[in-house]
Amino acid sequence: MKKIWVSGCVILLFSFLFPWAFSALVLNNPASSDSSKVSGINLIFGKSKAETEYLAGYLIIPVEKVDKSYNAGFSMYVPAWPLLTTYPGHLFQSGLPSTWMFAQYDGPAPKKMYSDIEGGLGWWRETRFPTETPKFIMGGVGPNFSEIANGPGNGWGAWGLYGVAQLSPYLLFPLDGLNIKQGASGELLGYGYLPLPLGESKKQTDGRDIPTGNQFWTLFLNANNFKGPVAFFTPYFWSKATVKEPRLAGQLLDSRPSDPNRAVEMETQYIPCRIAVDSKGESYARIAPVLFPRNAGEESILVHKDTVYNRKALWDSVAAWFSGGPPCDGAINPEGALIRNFVRTGRATWEIRISEGEKEVKKIPIDWNDFAQLVPIDSETYGLRWNYEKVKVNGPFVILPEYYHLENAADPKKARWVPIAPDKVPAETGLQKLKWDRPAEPEPKPCTTPDSPKSCWKKPGPVAGPFQAYLGDGTVLTYYWYRFADQPALLNAGLTDIEREQMQAKIEKIHRSWSKDGSYLQPPSRGKLVDLDPALIVTPPKGLEVGYVPIVTRQELRKK
Repeated sequence: MKKIWVSGCVILLFSFLFPWAFSALVLNNPASSDSSKVSGINLIFGKSKAETEYLAGYLIIPVEKVDKSYNAGFSMYVPAWPLLTTYPGHLFQSGLPSTWMFAQYDGPAPKKMYSDIEGGLGWWRETRFPTETPKFIMGGVGPNFSEIANGPGNGWGAWGLYGVAQLSPYLLFPLDGLNIKQGASGELLGYGYLPLPLGESKKQTDGRDIPTGNQFWTLFLNANNFKGPVAFFTPYFWSKATVKEPRLAGQLLDSRPSDPNRAVEMETQYIPCRIAVDSKGESYARIAPVLFPRNAGEESILVHKDTVYNRKALWDSVAAWFSGGPPCDGAINPEGALIRNFVRTGRATWEIRISEGEKEVKKIPIDWNDFAQLVPIDSETYGLRWNYEKVKVNGPFVILPEYYHLENAADPKKARWVPIAPDKVPAETGLQKLKWDRPAEPEPKPCTTPDSPKSCWKKPGPVAGPFQAYLGDGTVLTYYWYRFADQPALLNAGLTDIEREQMQAKIEKIHRSWSKDGSYLQPPSRGKLVDLDPALIVTPPKGLEVGYVPIVTRQELRKK
């Protein structure tokens, strides 16, 4: 999976080390004192087990290095599927295959600085309304996690709330993440980011002589029922931190090109696991049922058509169009695209971890190669090849081995959790009696945006609404239609009224010419495209077809 977008940050560290506190923060409710309810486990173990025994690690997918001139974004196709058969509660955190897009530098990267675009498909501890089906977040990380922006109106609390602006007049972006249609079983979602020249570079930022660039990194999707641009990071999202840290001016994604030689991985932070010791002192483990899709015959596609771009792909034609040249239909020019080849076998670092309080005391790998290999399926496709003697098949899914025996326990270098048949696990361990139920957690409170009459959400405010949409995750969205230039993100993007109106004119061109079913990203040559939740696809009200966008302001559980 893609590295969870919060990978490596202090926020993720907090959630990892103090999951009870984090769960309480996320749900806006005190955490349950009964760990069996939070963990989703119903059986014989003590209260601390949900926190201290779990499966985690990476699937690492090697990709060839390419020329650095392909520095204007990327796209890729990744499958959407339920990683676990049952959602195990808010300790669960895992992404599906994805990447991290960093800025490219002519020399060494700035020291003591982390900033990129992460995100992707997955489940996060801060997901408010999770289901077994994954959701998509944009995951823009401001310098050193000063802000994190996940979508229009959706950041890390107030940090990143205005980092992303809505572009599409056809697609709602929920506050809890973009919904895949329930029941996805390995169909592919095409996504990526390309810069669009929607505004001009600025010599000043917040009144200081610190520049802001003109790169509006725009999310493009290719799903079965929606295609095209969705939303973009404002350049100010990156540059605003440079007012306090001038050393970073000109070093961020508002102005720097992208590094095409990105890692591609799947990062998993927490899957439920239980360990038991029999009367002979032998250790056994059981993990929650883990699924992978059988979406390529007997194999599993994880990544397809990992493509990088230069400015010929889209930037040049859009810039010429905005300068009075011929119209651009949004289709990416293949002359500006390069598909990175998959050429080597990969590796898995999944391990069973045992911790005591804040300290990890044991990390022992599972013998992944006993049941699967990470391999190129073809030069443009990477996936998994299975040992079907060791895994189960359930319809469109492969189920990983659930039971493991610890071998070479006395040797830290050779110790491995090796898959074992269920009937080989001593009954005295009680592992066969485990039930991986969905936990009874506190009911999550609504996701909301500022509601003050004096806020940017109300002044100048929307032109139509409220409207509602009912999603497959059991939530209802409240949304309004805003004039593009008057949406809250652009009112907080360091732009003058004149600059916002200049952007408005450009977006009106795009709205007239780019549809939700046009040709943008190159289509996949393998697999089927996944559907987004159909309730997210909207039609602009009469008179608001051009220059207006829908903005979600509230998301809550549907009343029963």
